Amino acid sequence: MKQSLFFLISFAFIANGASEIGLKPVFEKSADGIFRQNGEIHFGFELSNLSKKKLEVRVTWEVVTDQKIPISKSIPAIITVQQSKKRVVRYDTKISGPGFYKGTLKCSWDRGQVSQTVQVGYAPEALLPPLTREPDFKRFWDESRSKLQKVDPQYQLLLKPELSKGDLNVYEVRMRSYGDVRVRGWYEVPKIKGPHPVILRLPGYGSSMKPIDRFKDMIVFSFNPRGHGNSQEDVKGKPSDYWIRGLDNKEGYYYQGAYLDCVRAVDFLCSRKEVDQKRIAVKGGSQGGGLSLSTAALDPRISLCAPHIPFLTNWDLYFKTSHWPEMDKWIESKESRTWQATLKTMSYFDTMNMASWIKCPVFMGVGLQDAICPPVTNFAVYNHLAGKKNYRVYPQNRHSVDKSFHPMVFNWIREHFGLSVIP
Repeated sequence: MKQSLFFLISFAFIANGASEIGLKPVFEKSADGIFRQNGEIHFGFELSNLSKKKLEVRVTWEVVTDQKIPISKSIPAIITVQQSKKRVVRYDTKISGPGFYKGTLKCSWDRGQVSQTVQVGYAPEALLPPLTREPDFKRFWDESRSKLQKVDPQYQLLLKPELSKGDLNVYEVRMRSYGDVRVRGWYEVPKIKGPHPVILRLPGYGSSMKPIDRFKDMIVFSFNPRGHGNSQEDVKGKPSDYWIRGLDNKEGYYYQGAYLDCVRAVDFLCSRKEVDQKRIAVKGGSQGGGLSLSTAALDPRISLCAPHIPFLTNWDLYFKTSHWPEMDKWIESKESRTWQATLKTMSYFDTMNMASWIKCPVFMGVGLQDAICPPVTNFAVYNHLAGKKNYRVYPQNRHSVDKSFHPMVFNWIREHFGLSVIP
């Protein structure tokens, strides 16, 4: 196994700080932290000497997989970092195949120590974990959608004059969804004549969707599924334990209703004459990313899907690469509960298992340092998509994407819908 340790001195001046050594990951050999050649990955950290004297620093590297399986370790090396200067430490190593890898730099000196971990990826497009569909997976969702259609939606639009003073009329929309549960959202409609294309916005875990007042030529429906925002009449938002609500059985599990709420939102849109039914996009992050994918899978009327840092995908890998005490406690609270049974139930709501149903183009955003929705799970669903797709990785971001992602995706949607791109 090849491994090497390189150093580069940079003479940029920095301000004094409370800690003697500061660490910052750098991505020099791949701007997005993704590698694809020679079975090799690269790591780098910028060391900043924040003290008022020269420091002799002992440095070592360790590399593990995203499941904490050891890959390589460097021999200790001593470097000198001059007062108020920066120095870049680099490490590369061979790996066995596609995946995500964590490199940890450990630094120690006479008066202290510090360490930091950074993640990089290798050929993530080649990751193709097996589906976990149960034999009745499709039947379950066919029957669930059939039950939804038997619920009278009872759509109501309430104009909000105080929010409708500009180019948009803003309404609160009320409707009934699966199980006769009442749900709501915010509906922004251009005052110019339609029909108009639509962006359906879906919330993160426990978030509240509200009007955004952004476009004069597109409808924006900021929808809150059950337990979120203004959709808490029948399903409360607290405690924020959505993913364990009803988890003993696929029938009645929280996400069965939440997924179908989003389909009901599309039903509403398609009931409106001001909506161009051939131009409906869905967008969301984290849980909203998972809901975007499930909506596109369950409803072919969605024509574009833009998830970022998506939740609700590949539970097997999810629990191997992240740890959630809440789920551990839920399973341990009853003798009848097991990880095997829990994962079986969750498999019905795994967007990876739905990916082949998505026919529309998909644009996905990934935070490379995300420990909440790890990148390996993002690519689990992405790589099972059969249609047109693209993604953007943000190497410094944890459970987020760069602020530039959102206007870029809005323009991606506008371009597909034949609208002018906004600079």
